[in-house]
Amino acid sequence: MRPMVQDFSHPELNVRVTAIGGSYFLLKEVRLPFDDEDLLYLIGAAVFDTTCCGTGGCAYALVPGFVRQWKYKTNANGRPVSQVSPVADDRLRERVKAFIVEKESIHQVDFV
Repeated sequence: MRPMVQDFSHPELNVRVTAIGGSYFLLKEVRLPFDDEDLLYLIGAAVFDTTCCGTGGCAYALVPGFVRQWKYKTNANGRPVSQVSPVADDRLRERVKAFIVEKESIHQVDFV
């Protein structure tokens, strides 16, 4: 069975997005070899400074998946778009998560 492929619009980095409890922003985009494929993930940070129950923050990773076509077009907003295969298998997700946690020293890894 062929893995699902979907378009991923690359977000602008270092743009603060304000939310109810604070803000978040994406710091960097990473494309690294993993099991003979290129894994794409983003590192972000969130700051909780307008909540009713205190302040804090965290760093996290978002994983769109494995690159199939790199920045092959642009979207309506002029942002580059790549084709990716999401990481769907649970065992593979655990391996990818362990890889990113070790490389980036973060604890939260979410799959898009």
